Amino acid sequence: MPVRMAMPRPAGRKPSSLPWADYRIANMDCASEEADIRRALAPLDGVHGLRFQLAARTLSIQADVATLPQALDAIRQAGYTPQPLTPPPAPVDGEVATASAAHAHPTRFMEGWGPMVIALALAVAAEVIGFAGADAGWMPWVGRALAAGAIALSGLETYRKGLLALRQGRLNINALMTVAVTGAFLIGQWPEAAMVMALYALAERIEARSVDRARRAIQTLLDLAPREAMARQADGSWQRSPVEQIALGQLIRMAAGERVPLDGTIVAGQSALDQAPVTGESLPVDKGPGDTVFAGTVNQTGELTVRVTALVNDTTLARIIHAVEQAQASRAPTQRFVDRFAAVYTPAVFAIAVAVAVLGPLLGGWSVLDAVYKALVLLVIACPCALVIATPVTVVSALATAARRGILIKGGRYLEEARQLKVVAFDKTGTLTAGQPALVHWEPLNPAANGQADERTRLAQVARSLAARSTHPVSQAIANGLPVGELHTDQVQALPGRGTQGRVEGTPHVLGNHRLMDERGHASPDLLARMQTQESQGRTVTVLADDQGAQALFAVADTVKPGSAATLHTLTQLGVHAVMLSGDNAATARHVGAQVGLTDTRGNLLPEDKLQAIDALRQSHGPVAMVGDGINDAPALAKADIGIAMGGAGTDTAMEAADVVIMNDDPQRVPELIRLSRATHGVLWQNIALALGIKAVFLVLAVMGQASMWMAVFADMGASLLVVANGLRMLRWRHAG
Repeated sequence: MPVRMAMPRPAGRKPSSLPWADYRIANMDCASEEADIRRALAPLDGVHGLRFQLAARTLSIQADVATLPQALDAIRQAGYTPQPLTPPPAPVDGEVATASAAHAHPTRFMEGWGPMVIALALAVAAEVIGFAGADAGWMPWVGRALAAGAIALSGLETYRKGLLALRQGRLNINALMTVAVTGAFLIGQWPEAAMVMALYALAERIEARSVDRARRAIQTLLDLAPREAMARQADGSWQRSPVEQIALGQLIRMAAGERVPLDGTIVAGQSALDQAPVTGESLPVDKGPGDTVFAGTVNQTGELTVRVTALVNDTTLARIIHAVEQAQASRAPTQRFVDRFAAVYTPAVFAIAVAVAVLGPLLGGWSVLDAVYKALVLLVIACPCALVIATPVTVVSALATAARRGILIKGGRYLEEARQLKVVAFDKTGTLTAGQPALVHWEPLNPAANGQADERTRLAQVARSLAARSTHPVSQAIANGLPVGELHTDQVQALPGRGTQGRVEGTPHVLGNHRLMDERGHASPDLLARMQTQESQGRTVTVLADDQGAQALFAVADTVKPGSAATLHTLTQLGVHAVMLSGDNAATARHVGAQVGLTDTRGNLLPEDKLQAIDALRQSHGPVAMVGDGINDAPALAKADIGIAMGGAGTDTAMEAADVVIMNDDPQRVPELIRLSRATHGVLWQNIALALGIKAVFLVLAVMGQASMWMAVFADMGASLLVVANGLRMLRWRHAG
């Protein structure tokens, strides 16, 4: 969830009733800049809430209308420029901008390369003059002029922010660079100061571009949905219209090869749809009238007419993007640790630098200039950028990869904690099984009919004719499972709790359960034995009978999903214990467990029983994840360490109820989540080791006098680029096995 900051508020005001104003802050990159803005706004009583999304560089402010201009001024005075993304509650100093305008002219970090390149060239020229030993006549002044020009082209903004930070008593990277470069000037190291500033500015731009690649990974999903749609107008004509102008219930049409612009229900047409952007499914799904389609998916084979069920900002794709953006704003445990460490690390190194400058001449016999120079090198190394940026880039990249694969993770916490899971508890229906009954077996009860194709066909037609006229799920499963024609049927009547009766081709028939057969006197020992055989396998039995007796037996069951067995096998390989917690009877749970290779099955569980089971599993094994449908299992999902909802595409309840949502119904995404979590954790600590390792090496080299200032900049910014590049690998992550 976005990070909110509680603020004092005037008595009687209800902050929840105040609107939120959204701003883009282009130079807000990490936790230190967020802290700057928090400190700037803390004294304002009229600010009631803040929501930061560093990944998107946005800030939402909930404030009194009269206070909002003061808040914007405070942000500017802290060195940041807020750009409105949504119109504020009232005009603020003439600043009224729409979201579309803000997005039409975004801040481009790659602009201004010319001055950077020129600054670097001037700094190199100044260094060459310095190395050449031209210390007489007018040459030193040329070198100093070149150095000053390099700093003017690349470092004025850094100086401005650095001086502001120093006045406020903050030691951020701009303050450190300002002190280091100024110190180099004072001790006569003009070329070195120019090289440091030019390299720093150039590296900052490269780093910003690399970080933006991770931040754009989710926003590219938004481009998958077309901006326009062919929509039916009030006069019956079809016209291409912007998606923002299309209303709920309006008909839209898309040809083969076009992307679906909005969520909706098919009213005409048949087609295969590529749903990978939303659900992560690798194969197209055949759909027809009555089926749901999602914005951003690809209509592959036929023209479709669709009735719109969600507006442009409420589509499943839009909700996915919003959820992942909120997840990016939620700090992972490792990131919180790094932020706390960086808050101590920078002042500590600054203190070491001061000690080197003061004590070096006294205790080490160094010259004053030598000691000051070493201290300045330490100041450059004290920059925490590589360390601070090590985690968010990795987490954002992993969240984006998960979303593309149909795994919606609600926050960095759950991404990291999934690697620690010791138990995964599965609901049965809709999780390991399809959740829809299907005809799995049928047989004539007259042995002679088994060898007569005509008689088998007749029985199937009679059963289908009755079943098709019932809305009961079991009857519908029988009708759908018998691919035969229907016979003339009339006088159909539902028998609640027992079945259906009617006349088929003029002959009375019934299609019903065990109770109906008892009532009609058809429950012979042979029939009871056959029914018991099927019921022992977790199947629901229905019998077709006429006035003469039972004629055929039909067994319906909830079928196991194709990926369930592979899921449980993979979890075992990962060292994770799997258990089934089902409300069905124990025999059915055991039967389904045997089909998927699961031995720990528990049936006849009420919702409160599942809660107790999760507590017991946590105590005996460790962290527990609960996997369910997001509706019936909501209490268990909330109780578990990580709640995982299945089949979240288009389901509001599932999207809200769980910590992780599997957008399609594939249970194999569960072990994939654990693998992704473990891979992310590995990359996070690789980045931390890289950042700290490189700094430790140069810390020693600086004290020994073996590192120059520009080498320290290379090392520091090189470490930043290394951790960014390593974190971006998660965008290309693919699970093994």
